[in-house]
Amino acid sequence: MNKNVILSCAVTGAGDTTAKNSNVPVTPEEIADSSIKAAKAGATIVHIHARDPKTGQLSHDVELFKETVARIREADTDVIINITAGGGGDWMPSEDDPTKGGPGTDIQTPEERHEPVGELLPEICTLDCGSVNMGDQLYLNPADWLRRQAKLIQQSGVKPELECFDTGQIRFANQLNKEGLVDDEMLFQFCLGIPWGAAADAETISYMKQRIPENSNWAAFGIGAMQMPIVAESMLQGGNVRVGLEDNLYLKKGVLATNEQLTDKAVNIVQHLGAEVMAPQEAREKLNLIKR
Repeated sequence: MNKNVILSCAVTGAGDTTAKNSNVPVTPEEIADSSIKAAKAGATIVHIHARDPKTGQLSHDVELFKETVARIREADTDVIINITAGGGGDWMPSEDDPTKGGPGTDIQTPEERHEPVGELLPEICTLDCGSVNMGDQLYLNPADWLRRQAKLIQQSGVKPELECFDTGQIRFANQLNKEGLVDDEMLFQFCLGIPWGAAADAETISYMKQRIPENSNWAAFGIGAMQMPIVAESMLQGGNVRVGLEDNLYLKKGVLATNEQLTDKAVNIVQHLGAEVMAPQEAREKLNLIKR
């Protein structure tokens, strides 16, 4: 069991969730405020996407990232900042011609995905380690794109969080390390329960954690109703945890959540199981992060 747990809160995500829960933050001010509240509730790390303030949908606007990050950095509450570098991978096959992208397709180059990371230099950014079916949509991330993006992240000095939605993606993350594109003491995130990736259960966590280097750090999260069960299972198997409105909109059945409520609930689970949540500075030292 992990006795000193790093707790991430993914505060907004990129999904079409704002109409389902009005607590999902949208504007830079709202995202920053929700991040700070999650940190005060016990989050070690906040994971950030940007949204269009007018529509509530995913945005790649670097200026929105800049404002959000500046507000968090200027706050009197310490928290590790982890921004997404996985946007711009959505491929929706056209009904008329599946070789072409239809409505909802949103593809960025590795260089475009890296732009907010290169400008803002957060302590952590995500690196989604392959392509995967996500329901009826394909998240597109070919191997050569990943190599280019991994190199850009490495050159920036930011720690990549290696997001693995299926077991083959762990194999490729390890390959990036062998090729010198990801440094040792890797940081993995097992992303569980997303249709049609890896399942959200104890057996999958056990399988995945056995296939990463011994000196790695790892966490796992489950979506929807599996969010809190995976919090418990991950720490019991020696890992770290993630909650937040990106992955789950409910505190319990029928009760919409806020990020700080989900964070507080996760903290209580960790403590009731006999462990503690790491403070941000402790986690920086453990993960060898550069605070800017």
